[in-house]
Amino acid sequence: MGFSPHLAHIYRARCPIWAPCPPSVGPAPHLWGAVAGPDLRTAEVVAIKKMNYSGKQANEKWLDIVKEVSLLRRLRHPNTVQYRGCFLWGRTAWLVMEHCVGSASDLLEEHQQPLQELEIAAIVHGALQGLRYLHKHSVIHRDVKAGNILLTAPGLVKLGDFGSASTSAPANSFVGTPYWMAPEVILAMDEGLYDGKADVWSLGITCIELAERRPPLFNLNAMSALYRIAQEPAPALQPRHWSDSFRSFVSSCLQKAPLARPSSDVISQHGFLTRALPPWVLPELLRRCREPARRQALEPSSSSSSSLDQDEDEDEEEEEEEGSPLAEQDTGSSPSSIATNRLIPEAGNGGSRSRTGTPTSATSATSATSATSATSASSAPRTTAPPSPPPLSSPPPLPLLRSPPLAPPTL
Repeated sequence: MGFSPHLAHIYRARCPIWAPCPPSVGPAPHLWGAVAGPDLRTAEVVAIKKMNYSGKQANEKWLDIVKEVSLLRRLRHPNTVQYRGCFLWGRTAWLVMEHCVGSASDLLEEHQQPLQELEIAAIVHGALQGLRYLHKHSVIHRDVKAGNILLTAPGLVKLGDFGSASTSAPANSFVGTPYWMAPEVILAMDEGLYDGKADVWSLGITCIELAERRPPLFNLNAMSALYRIAQEPAPALQPRHWSDSFRSFVSSCLQKAPLARPSSDVISQHGFLTRALPPWVLPELLRRCREPARRQALEPSSSSSSSLDQDEDEDEEEEEEEGSPLAEQDTGSSPSSIATNRLIPEAGNGGSRSRTGTPTSATSATSATSATSATSASSAPRTTAPPSPPPLSSPPPLPLLRSPPLAPPTL
């Protein structure tokens, strides 16, 4: 596909200008499959989203890339991810944006528990400021959820992933993630258009996601969830310690009828968001979520060495449980059962063998003599005198035929 003259902001990459990410920064897999690395020209750490437009529906993929890049390039707001550039390499577009340390969904995963009400208010306030900016410019995000609400290292909230956005309002396309989708978006193909209030519904669902670690109806498959969103009453927060102000905010966002639902400008004046929010809320949340990852990064060698020591101890215990053939004789194994597993000497080496493979009388007598001496030796009390050597006519018993224990795998 040739270079499009009207996309002067998309360049053909002739040389790499981004280095691999240093260990202090680390990759950012949460950024839609993106990677992070410093710009060699400015030393700024950026996020790079890799988008391939080859194979089936290559033209549709290319048009989606053009739409997303064109929209992202126009956005200029502190609560939206900033565009840095886009380069083409073969059939792949590399979209470069400012780097964020993670999403609100990542915070839930790291924290392993719901967020506090003050933290939810700070995240929702920043996301709503970005939505107000989009709606003012007739842009509908259409995919608002915790996974697309990003945070920078200082704790600034950013809206990201504009691949599903509509650049005109109202719209009538069936686009979005099922569990966060507004009822009018689900019914748009049959009943008409929708506007930015669809994002307000998704923001209310995101509040429940942050408060309960998952959105409503998440235990259902997508089709069942879509049907119930369109036909059943709006969800609500589960009974807990949440304040009346938070419950009222969520209830306002989740008004089933779009006409009764407030716009982003109106809902931003709700008391849940206008109260004083300390500036340290989100930086403290990020610090608390980074601690387990840092601890895990500092202890890989000790954990691996301890696991190796544990494996070696287990191997030694297994060998002790198996024991040696002599230990089995001392624990009461019958001489006959032991003799059947021994190599029997051929004729001319102190004994003979019958045609059926059983020992002859001379060999039987020799085995009985050795078994009797072994039994008496084991039953006699221990003394300091060394045990008497076996008679010359009775060769020492041969060990059992056992395969050697397997060596532990080399790591």
